[in-house]
Amino acid sequence: VKYKESIGKGTPIPDLPEVKRVKKTQKHISSVLYKEELGTGTPTPVTPEMERVKRNQEQISSVLYKEGLGAGTATPVTPEMERVRRNQEHISSVLYKEGLGVGTPVPVTPEMERVKRNQENFSSVLYKEELGTGTPTPVTPEIERVKRNQENFSSVLYKEELGTGTPTPVTPEIERVKRNQENFSSVFF
Repeated sequence: VKYKESIGKGTPIPDLPEVKRVKKTQKHISSVLYKEELGTGTPTPVTPEMERVKRNQEQISSVLYKEGLGAGTATPVTPEMERVRRNQEHISSVLYKEGLGVGTPVPVTPEMERVKRNQENFSSVLYKEELGTGTPTPVTPEIERVKRNQENFSSVLYKEELGTGTPTPVTPEIERVKRNQENFSSVFF
């Protein structure tokens, strides 16, 4: 609303040929005006091609394609059809447990116990439950060096104690590198 407040009177511009052409094209394209000057049509005779197209449309129609359906020819149940039917029953998410018989118990092997213990160790809930007391280690120069490196790598701390920079003059070499970077830039392609 506010963008119209400071608009002045404006200067009228005569309709240029290009403006007239665009207006005329807009009238032709308009979904309202394209029927205004419509005269009476000339009826065309029904050709064999038009009849063929109509028949095709009726066959394609999702409503009419079953209307003239005659009696089908029964096909014998082949071994392949039986195999597919059995596979469908096995794949079915409802039927796959219906004919389940009694299982054979498997003895618990040392390997199975090892895997169970590992699963308990990997569990995101149980891995801290039975946490014992830790053994303190002395702070060695190596540990201090690693801590300092971690602080340098930290994305939070690497700018904390930043000093002032030294300005460098723009040399012809730097200008050449900048131009090369612009050539390689994905923005300028």
